[in-house]
Amino acid sequence: MMMKLMMTAAAAALLLSGAASANQALAQKNACLSCHGVDKKIVGPAYKEVAKKYAGDKTAKAKLVAKVKAGGKGVWGEIPMPPNPGVKTEDAEKIIEWVLSLK
Repeated sequence: MMMKLMMTAAAAALLLSGAASANQALAQKNACLSCHGVDKKIVGPAYKEVAKKYAGDKTAKAKLVAKVKAGGKGVWGEIPMPPNPGVKTEDAEKIIEWVLSLK
């Protein structure tokens, strides 16, 4: 019984890490990682800082998807984030889910 539980947990972790890798690849494909590092600021904030700032905010995903699409300014400093209307909404949602999962 314990072995079955451990194997199920391992399989779930593998699936989640696969989804996370796919979502990170979407961020790379859409040039997000040109301005944002996972754990260091480049032009925009590090994604781990974004995850920390929005932890517990149930509206964060929708807010951040809108910001990816429309751009924004002032939350992280004076350098604006340009709009990215070419990023598909479903891709933006997956990227933001990945960003918000970073600890």
